[in-house]
Amino acid sequence: MVNLEFISILRLVNELLSTRDIDWAITGSTSFALQGLPFKPDDIDIQTNQQGAYEIESLFKNYIRRPVVYSSNGFIRSHFGELVITGISIEIIGDIEKFVDGVWEKAPNLNEIKKFINVANLKLPVLSLEYEVEAYRKLGREDKAATLFKHLSNLDR
Repeated sequence: MVNLEFISILRLVNELLSTRDIDWAITGSTSFALQGLPFKPDDIDIQTNQQGAYEIESLFKNYIRRPVVYSSNGFIRSHFGELVITGISIEIIGDIEKFVDGVWEKAPNLNEIKKFINVANLKLPVLSLEYEVEAYRKLGREDKAATLFKHLSNLDR
């Protein structure tokens, strides 16, 4: 479950980002918790495109812990950065690409993989759980993919 502190930060993020034409979505444990899974998130992950990553950094310049830079760990590459608001880390992920079967996949089109949910009078963009299942499988994180898939299967009943 997402606590009130996370909700207040998501409200601030949503308000500021809605003033700009930034394509973004919440991903990771915060997204899963918002979509009803039993996760207790430690941070907020925001997926966007390259331009969006640098715009978010600019909008939240007083909260930067790590400036947005392009980097790779060999399996994922992106324009990564980190903000901290009231002690909560917000990871910025711009134009993420995954190394799958020896090839770098093109960054996904967020408009094709996100949906909007209503939480605490907020309309928030999140990555669809269907997309997340496949993304975790491609990264070899079968445990997380199975948890998400099981939740989706229970929703279909």
